[in-house]
Amino acid sequence: MARKRKRWSQQVTETSSALSLEQGVFSKDDPRSIARSLKRSADRSRRRKSDPFRSAMCMLTFYINRAGKQLSRVRRKRLEAAKDELRDLYGRPRQKAA
Repeated sequence: MARKRKRWSQQVTETSSALSLEQGVFSKDDPRSIARSLKRSADRSRRRKSDPFRSAMCMLTFYINRAGKQLSRVRRKRLEAAKDELRDLYGRPRQKAA
């Protein structure tokens, strides 16, 4: 019987040494709630090596990049929108659309 292996990216997402993420944060339907959860985790963490904004944005970008082609168009758009919401929560300027 074959054992299901955990991927290192899954392990990082579940047990990050920088942030303690809420269960299922990346599968939420609302970009604002995703951003608020990441902000809450980053602000509470004492293990992070950079400022809270960078830690939260890094974790979100990491998830998007590692999901790759398995990420549906709708979920990718939702997660990209969460980046803008995260920027708003931290008072950073939004990225210009390409």
